[in-house]
Amino acid sequence: MPRRDLPIGVFDSGIGGLTVLAALRARLPRESFTYLGDTARVPYGTKTPETVRRYAEQVTRRLVSEGVKMLVIACNTASAHALPTLRLAYAAPGREIPVEGVVEPGVRAALALTRGGGIAVAATEGTVRAGAYQEALRRLAPGVRVEARACPLFVALAEEGWTAGDVASLTARLYLADLPATGVDTLVLGCTHYPLLRGVIEGAVGPGVAVVDSAVATADAVAASLEAAGLLRPPGAAPPTVRFQVTDGPERFARVGSLFLAEPIPEVSLVDL
Repeated sequence: MPRRDLPIGVFDSGIGGLTVLAALRARLPRESFTYLGDTARVPYGTKTPETVRRYAEQVTRRLVSEGVKMLVIACNTASAHALPTLRLAYAAPGREIPVEGVVEPGVRAALALTRGGGIAVAATEGTVRAGAYQEALRRLAPGVRVEARACPLFVALAEEGWTAGDVASLTARLYLADLPATGVDTLVLGCTHYPLLRGVIEGAVGPGVAVVDSAVATADAVAASLEAAGLLRPPGAAPPTVRFQVTDGPERFARVGSLFLAEPIPEVSLVDL
């Protein structure tokens, strides 16, 4: 198979990365994808950086052994801790498999939108603690004011399908409603579950705060990378395919994952890393 016809490999510690997959499919409708959720070891956010890197390397080896032309780390924790290691191993001359994470694309999109006020990051406690978004923002824009907010209940709401209504709206207001008063004008959704709650999040922060979906920003970055490498599938190629693999609980993944993709997931394979 010509290299440009190979699928794009996408991985996450679990289900949340499906929002990134959805954005990728919308941005790159001719491309095929293989998604691997490491559901046996979710969440990565409670693990040490060394363990996260080891897990990410194991998942990547599996995807690369199956044949992929690019790797997308659709996990904030793995992007924070494993992206440099994976780029060194796979994007180097001789292998030349581009590797993209979700942190820097979201950061660059936020910096393009901010009007000079502060930038907030809504994320899980693990991502806030890791500080990847804060570090990237300050590295790319020294002096920028950054505020990180842990919003752990958003994950449970997304997986239950409670993404609208009173419960979701009240939770979003409790976490984020005070941001406009602090001078924040841009909010980055720093967890792959959070785009499902974008409506209530925008309602909580109001029209004066731009909300950045890191999944959409990542899809744009992936498209640019593929184009630069000459790896985009050409018009008229065979219909694209999507494969789903998990390390545990394929039935639950299919059920909950259908909420993230807004379509049924007909088949999920169980793999052992």
